[in-house]
Amino acid sequence: MWQQLPFRLRGYLIAMTGVLLLSPDALLIKDTQAEVATFMFWRGLLLGIVLSGVALLRYRSRLPQALRNCGSAAWWCPLAFACSAWAFVVAARLTAAGNVLVMMNLAPLVAGLIGMVVFGQRLRRQTWVVIVICVIGACLMAAGEVGQGSLLGLGVALFVPISIAVNTTVASVQRGERQRGVDTTVVLPLGCLVMLIPAVLLGGVQLPPADDVQRLALMTLFLPAAYFLIQTGPRYLPGAEASLVMMLETLVGALLVWWWLDEVPPPLAFVGGGMIVSAMLISGLRDLHRQRRKAAAGALDERLLQEQAMQESGPDDAHQTADGSRG
Repeated sequence: MWQQLPFRLRGYLIAMTGVLLLSPDALLIKDTQAEVATFMFWRGLLLGIVLSGVALLRYRSRLPQALRNCGSAAWWCPLAFACSAWAFVVAARLTAAGNVLVMMNLAPLVAGLIGMVVFGQRLRRQTWVVIVICVIGACLMAAGEVGQGSLLGLGVALFVPISIAVNTTVASVQRGERQRGVDTTVVLPLGCLVMLIPAVLLGGVQLPPADDVQRLALMTLFLPAAYFLIQTGPRYLPGAEASLVMMLETLVGALLVWWWLDEVPPPLAFVGGGMIVSAMLISGLRDLHRQRRKAAAGALDERLLQEQAMQESGPDDAHQTADGSRG
């Protein structure tokens, strides 16, 4: 069943699952009392331990080669990952959530421009239409809080979409033997290390309050899987489309706040959320219909054939591919 799905749809499903797991994060961040440096130290440390363990279990002695296969993503993605994490938490403390969300929702636009100008990527007209509709919908959802908070927080929040866009775009342009992109999840532990450095320099190496220890432990249960899946999305999608999926966090996060804190969203939030869901659902159904129509006409999915050929190759070839050698 999974192998029959179009590559783009696979990417959306993987990234969407990651975003759904990430959605409670904003609620937990809002509920913590620890200083930002302390919070980021323990967040980076715990997340880094789990992600490092996952990378070692998957690649073992081949991990250094897997990192080299990432190319420029081994440098840019960790930096962007750490920057987005710091900017999101700091901005959430300095300004209203609506300001942060509106800025964050600019990520697919920024990613589309970076991909087009720097890497020569070309997005489909359908993708640009979905991006515009989702940005408008997300702005409607956050409209009630826009304007509250400090200008400094607004400036910090601007780094969130830029960082997300750099991460997803650079990850999406890395290519290996298959049409599917390189596995850049192996660089996430490096991103956690970069996240730790400013936390240590700012005196974050101390125990947080007891209540925050529980919240940090809870984050450790779902954040590694969330970031792993989100970072996997660019293997199947252009950077702009991978960033587009992050908009679901706005929708799901608002629903969680409604459910947990009993804060009823304004009517515009429902309109904006409906626009986001409708645009992404219609786009996904169109892609699925287009793929089935091509298959019915006898067109072969070249990327799927290449993937099947790699899977049907012998164990020696599979090991060679995992080692990153070129044929």
